[in-house]
Amino acid sequence: MNVLVVEDNVDIGDAVSSHMVAEGHLVDWCVNLKDAACRLTSKKYDLVLLDLRLPDGNGLSLLRAIRREGDKTPVIIMTAQDRYSDRLAGIEGGADDFLVKPFDLDELSARLKKIRR
Repeated sequence: MNVLVVEDNVDIGDAVSSHMVAEGHLVDWCVNLKDAACRLTSKKYDLVLLDLRLPDGNGLSLLRAIRREGDKTPVIIMTAQDRYSDRLAGIEGGADDFLVKPFDLDELSARLKKIRR
């Protein structure tokens, strides 16, 4: 599975990317929206793991752009923002799932399995 990780926190990005690779996935990791948008136009991904707060904006804008283009790639939001309004905005914006940081990597694996069913 080709996975795009969009996460500006180096520790989290490294942990998530390493975990996904260990599970046999191919992973690209970027730290901002601009790079993520470029990668999404140049390569087909099977999953996007998307942080909401990034140095150059809100991940919801990228999520909405993905969905506007008719792209049905599963997106899991990973964020420290745990307010009801944040979760609702993510789901309404087209996210397939929502993980609140900090999360256990086994939970990420379980949610990925759920999406792949």
